[in-house]
Amino acid sequence: MIDLRRHETSFRGASGASFAALAGLWLAPMTGGLALAQSPAGALGLGNRGWSAADTTHATPANELEFSARAGIASDYIYRGTTLSDHGPAAGAAFETRWGPLYAGTSVATVKLPTQPAAELTFAAGMRPQIATIDFDLGATYFAYPGERLPGETNGINYWEIVVRGDRRIGDQFRVAGGYAYSPNVSNTGAWSQYVAAGVGFDVPERFLLQNLTVSFTTAAGYSWFGNQAPQLGGFPLPAYLNWQAGVTFTHKALNLDLRYYDTNLSKENCFVFTGDPNARPGGRANPITNPDGLVSNWCGATFVAKVWFAFN
Repeated sequence: MIDLRRHETSFRGASGASFAALAGLWLAPMTGGLALAQSPAGALGLGNRGWSAADTTHATPANELEFSARAGIASDYIYRGTTLSDHGPAAGAAFETRWGPLYAGTSVATVKLPTQPAAELTFAAGMRPQIATIDFDLGATYFAYPGERLPGETNGINYWEIVVRGDRRIGDQFRVAGGYAYSPNVSNTGAWSQYVAAGVGFDVPERFLLQNLTVSFTTAAGYSWFGNQAPQLGGFPLPAYLNWQAGVTFTHKALNLDLRYYDTNLSKENCFVFTGDPNARPGGRANPITNPDGLVSNWCGATFVAKVWFAFN
């Protein structure tokens, strides 16, 4: 996702207006932003947002209706390497229902974005078929930001994204995953967005752990690239970039604790162009088109996040 704000002082040389993109939270696998519905503790997060509630590898019998829910808090809301909470704490909750391979769900999360929405809401639906030894998740997610204060020419930042993801277990301890996400009009900027990601996980054998405790190490990396924004927003593409993360998840019954490191290769100047950080300051390399004032932002880059949540299936 991308959240935008007009920066007239920064983009005076760029058709009088510009918008920047903001992204931010890992919280498990996909259902919206390489976000298909989210899996449980130790899930391979490939760059999705929100607090999704489901296991991507879990399909119910065709004649049974099942539900999942989760809720928790995090020290930061990071999405593909960028904060959605201005490096402050965030809370979220989600609910999902499943019927065989079909699923639908919704989530809510607190955010602190340039357009000042009251919250982030996601609405997702799709299917999780198994083909050969691969568990697929095919879905679509709508991201909504009610209560925005909309500066300049923007009509809001709500948008759709479609995702395909595949997960495969190798033996008892290792898991691998890969995925692709596409939005035709990311954050209502007029620009398309594409994202590819892959990850690997290792589950510590039970014989080395206390009873009812599971420990999983996971890591993933992704690459984002974009088309041109609408002419009235400047007409230039948002900066392409890499992001990566690694961490460990501890689970005891319904209680989960995740400790994770995130980073990107975005420069502080491109971070400002991408996020529209309202707290950006001068001090970077100026770009006559995208950032003539040389503003820099700390909303991207190395971040450590602690997250605690309860999951119920």
